[in-house]
Amino acid sequence: MSASVTDAFRCRAARTPDAVALSADHDTVSYAELDRWSDVFAGELVAAGVRPGDRVAVCLERSPRLVVALLAVLKAGAAYVPVDPEDPESRVSMMLTDAGVSIVVGQFLAGYTTLKVSPRSDRSTADLPVVSGEDLAYLMYTSGSTGRPKSVMVEHRNITNLVTAPNYVAITPADRILQLAPVAFDAATFEIWGALLNGARVVLAPPGVVQAEELGDLLRSNEISILWLTAALFHRQIDVDVSAFKGLHTVLSGGDVLSVPHVRALREAVPEVQVVNGYGPTETTTFATCHRIGADEQLGGTVPIGTPLQNVEVVIVSADGVPVPDGTEGELWVGGAQVSRGYWKRPDLTDEKFVRGSWNGERYYRTGDQARRREDGVVEFLGRMDDQFKLRGFRIEPGEVENALTEHPQVRAAAVGVRTHPSGDRRLVAWVVRSGEQLDKRSLRGHLRASMPEHMVPAGFVVVDELPITGNGKTDRKALPEPDWTSKSLYV
Repeated sequence: MSASVTDAFRCRAARTPDAVALSADHDTVSYAELDRWSDVFAGELVAAGVRPGDRVAVCLERSPRLVVALLAVLKAGAAYVPVDPEDPESRVSMMLTDAGVSIVVGQFLAGYTTLKVSPRSDRSTADLPVVSGEDLAYLMYTSGSTGRPKSVMVEHRNITNLVTAPNYVAITPADRILQLAPVAFDAATFEIWGALLNGARVVLAPPGVVQAEELGDLLRSNEISILWLTAALFHRQIDVDVSAFKGLHTVLSGGDVLSVPHVRALREAVPEVQVVNGYGPTETTTFATCHRIGADEQLGGTVPIGTPLQNVEVVIVSADGVPVPDGTEGELWVGGAQVSRGYWKRPDLTDEKFVRGSWNGERYYRTGDQARRREDGVVEFLGRMDDQFKLRGFRIEPGEVENALTEHPQVRAAAVGVRTHPSGDRRLVAWVVRSGEQLDKRSLRGHLRASMPEHMVPAGFVVVDELPITGNGKTDRKALPEPDWTSKSLYV
């Protein structure tokens, strides 16, 4: 049976109690202190009524208290529901209701018992439950095609497999990993537990957005050795200050297609850094495959997504769900230790996406991504098989944004898609058909911001008379007109 996150952490804390587990600004927390502090708060959660299997929302900015809260929730036998403090209240409320959250840690939310993480303390007398690798560790919400987000159930064993003896990155107790991703984005799973379960140090970036101009100083002053960035941030950092990567031994990127010219630019400027392209939907716990780009590797038009993680299997299948030979295009299915339990309270969707292989009876997650495996075993990503796309690492179902747009009284129909700005950035654009003479774009943007996280609010709005339709009656996204990026009316 796989170890739980809590057992794996306790083993690390016992082995190197005085090593630094967390640092933020000038504050440091040792492994022993983090173990005791999280024990104390876990006891407070139990005293407040948290029981094994409960869901506890964690709504905190990056800080040592955030990590204490996550660890304490797991020690109490519960699962954490990470919430971005910047998300609209209506969306947060919907998520917490759906998850059946019992308690909120951090930010006060009306209608819920809210606990603050206690100051550092060594005294804990609470009896904490035994936690197994098969227990639920977290629920993470992703965009849903029906207009409401869906939640992925990730177990302890999924996390411990991700970071135990990883075959895609070397993590030692001497390493320092920057915690930069929002906690509601599963890259944070790698950043936090990848460090803590390997005896390394989690360095917490300051709360809020870290600009590309600031990242180099942050990395150098904290002697960061391992960094994860979304593809968009990776590209922007190379454009703004490629020297920021000096001093790292590994930079991992993913969440979208990596640009070959940017990878080449980084390899020329900082040849000693190992570049890893990571691929994996939330349903497969951060990464399913990774590609360690060779120092002399000749990259073609795209960067491969690589080979499976330890204890993971990937299969390319035909439309009827049968494995195809190497070199043949098909849908990418992921099996093995990274595959999550399924969707929270969505048995129909779980049955549709988590399936058994007809050839071996094993369980797989159907990614909906088109791929092919080369003869050397390396997998190449070829795009989505549906309309879903990723932007800045976040998955976006067009239907969810389009439903929200058409709920505005001045919008009759809408479509969204990603277009490349002249600066090279990929941006979300909405094409809208008015229901009357007027369209107040400022009101429309405010309407979306009231229910959507910022990454799902379009950067620009294009008014069209009708949406182009394909022969089978679907919106023809490829035929939508290119935005006029120079027009002020696009943005307001």
